Amino acid sequence: MSIFPFDYTLVRSARRSLGVIIKDGQVIVRAPNHVSQKEIEHFLENHQAWVEKHLALNQKQMAESQKLGKLSHEELQKLADEALKYIPQRVKYFAPIVGVKYKKITIRNQKTRWGSATAQGNLNFNCLLMLAPKEVIDSVVVHELCHLIEMNHSPRFYAEVLRVMPNYYEAHKWLKENGTMLMERNC
Repeated sequence: MSIFPFDYTLVRSARRSLGVIIKDGQVIVRAPNHVSQKEIEHFLENHQAWVEKHLALNQKQMAESQKLGKLSHEELQKLADEALKYIPQRVKYFAPIVGVKYKKITIRNQKTRWGSATAQGNLNFNCLLMLAPKEVIDSVVVHELCHLIEMNHSPRFYAEVLRVMPNYYEAHKWLKENGTMLMERNC
């Protein structure tokens, strides 16, 4: 029984800090092994407004995606084909602006990520990006290309992203607000 207006799942590990995420309509609290239940509850009290806001948003997105329905394998393949044509063009356009070289581009049907970059210079993108506005696709491309400079989410990384794409946070906000709905359409 939770003392909060929401239930949560507690996951303990060797991590260093407390964190909370909202996934699939669930509140998941990640805590270091040594943190007491009292500290966890204090953390949740301090973040209660954030949790409630994002839980409601997540549940709304899940409901909207249910209305839209799951994509068929054929629809996902069509999105992957579109992504194979479109995304490499955007990578080719932005790579010299970022100032990096890349190796291989892979399009995947992922359930949790929009993109990723490897230290070897390979880039991966989710075919579901093709359901997002073009500026959102560009923001993910720029984000992953900037990881070829900074393999982290440090202030230096974001400075690089914003240098290339000053409106990055607007596109990122769209993805935060609509991304769950798109991911839920995955079959």
